[in-house]
Amino acid sequence: MSVTPVSTRRVVGRADAASAAEHAGAHLDLVGAPFTLPRSRILILRDGDRLRVHTSEYERSLAECVAMDALEMCDAAGVTMPVTRVLPHAIEFGESVTLTFAGPSAWSVGVGSGDRALVRWTRRAGEEPEELPIGGRHPASVMFRLDRSREVEFTRSDDHAEHLEATRQVWLDWFATCPIVRPGLQDMAAFCWWVLGANIVELPQLGDARAVVPSKIGYVGLWQWDAYFIAVGLRHGDPELAREQLDLALRFPTAEGQLPDVVHEEGVLASSDDLPAADRETLRRAGSAVADPSAPVPLTKPPLAAWALRKVLEADRDASADWARRMIATIRRSQDWWFTHSDLDGDGLPEYGHPYSSGLDDSPVFDGPLPTTTPDLAAYLIRQDLELAALVERWGAEPEPAAGRAAAASAHRERARRTLECLLTLWDEPSGRFRSLAAGAPIESDTIVGLMPLLTGELPETVVDVLVAALDDPDRFATPWPIPTVAVGDPDHTPQRMWRGPVWVNTNALIVEGLERSGHSDRARRLAERTVELVMHAGGPHEYFDPYTGERAASATTAFGWSAALFIDLAVALSHDA
Repeated sequence: MSVTPVSTRRVVGRADAASAAEHAGAHLDLVGAPFTLPRSRILILRDGDRLRVHTSEYERSLAECVAMDALEMCDAAGVTMPVTRVLPHAIEFGESVTLTFAGPSAWSVGVGSGDRALVRWTRRAGEEPEELPIGGRHPASVMFRLDRSREVEFTRSDDHAEHLEATRQVWLDWFATCPIVRPGLQDMAAFCWWVLGANIVELPQLGDARAVVPSKIGYVGLWQWDAYFIAVGLRHGDPELAREQLDLALRFPTAEGQLPDVVHEEGVLASSDDLPAADRETLRRAGSAVADPSAPVPLTKPPLAAWALRKVLEADRDASADWARRMIATIRRSQDWWFTHSDLDGDGLPEYGHPYSSGLDDSPVFDGPLPTTTPDLAAYLIRQDLELAALVERWGAEPEPAAGRAAAASAHRERARRTLECLLTLWDEPSGRFRSLAAGAPIESDTIVGLMPLLTGELPETVVDVLVAALDDPDRFATPWPIPTVAVGDPDHTPQRMWRGPVWVNTNALIVEGLERSGHSDRARRLAERTVELVMHAGGPHEYFDPYTGERAASATTAFGWSAALFIDLAVALSHDA
């Protein structure tokens, strides 16, 4: 399996877009996968035979964002009609009633010619229902429009067929860009491509920017780390949208070069002062020392920007040199920030000052005092400097003139070398693992962060061999569905709790690349195959998975952005190498 992606777009034709849409529709259960539209903030979910309409908003739960508590389709006698089929562009009830979007902020319900139905809805729980007949001597459809305060207005209409076709075309246009993968993976690839399209939201405050959020159910913002993984998947079918994700993630550095954790509809999240109240309360319950810090703590995400940029540029022939150089310049300032402002003990190896900046919020490596020195951060910094060296040589970077490229690239490689020396001081030969440090004291936890140094491609062979053996050790990482985020033999291993045991697609994908870079191509391919099998076995790209059953962990979000994107990326690579 090659870490170098295909450099050309391989997408379905228009004739196959309808087939891809139908394959995706088979997964739209209106529970884990809502009915929605690219760019829309409206979500329609099932509640028995009734529907509930929500809006999708930053740091607000679905329960806080109910626009219509109940919506049901009834036959002419008033009997509720069940949902019979869901397609990306329509929900079907019985034989003749359909619901579709009428643009991003409205939906339309219509009945077939000559038929009659009754639309019944309740705006708020406990209120009396309203109802409206459609068909027969009445107009054949009704359109509901949602305003910014979640108030709903309705109008009778005969335009349902036009709305149905317009929504179908939106999805056909999207599925026409779905990457082609080998037959056994194409069905899930279509669903994952739907997830990426469904998770597009507009950020009007940023000039109608399109952000592909992790999930319209619960994660409505552009998290920096998520943006990188999502861009890596999008590049195979929509490289322009992939570029937009990187552009948004890199658009708001601080004066010192730090990149924010989240870009969202109300601003950015770049320090502990910006944390929502619910996050602060979660940290307090966990006993975190940074729930109420005495001074603002920077919040960012692991430095994988150059890694993602290189992958997007390899697949995108339309990217301009000016855009590439602008991205490179921002990433270089961010990389400098890590060494200047996040090396809190001055030993040359930056630390995480807050669990959120790691992306692995509740990992046991953060159970101790902060700051935390971890091998994964060191590995990402090494990888980023090596990527920047190659990017600077290829594209140049502001403000250096062309003549300065060699010197700039050399400086990045030299810093990577020094960081590798620091990383190797974390290697503990007796235990066969990289250790983390909590405020300088060794941490005993055996977690997936200790495998990330494979990503450097620069480890001594003896160290690589021990890490690869750990993947096949049933007391460490050899679970039926690999790779658990905490080793089986670790007392903190909990297979259902976020970063304390479940399998995540993004960490698997990074280790796939690490194995490849470290000279274990066959082992990399086996892990890639097992990862795409996991997503198919579990029925979709969930947030995280139980390492024993391979099913979605109970608290994991469904239709999750980076799981979908990285399924696409792995599937393309596996199909390309087949």
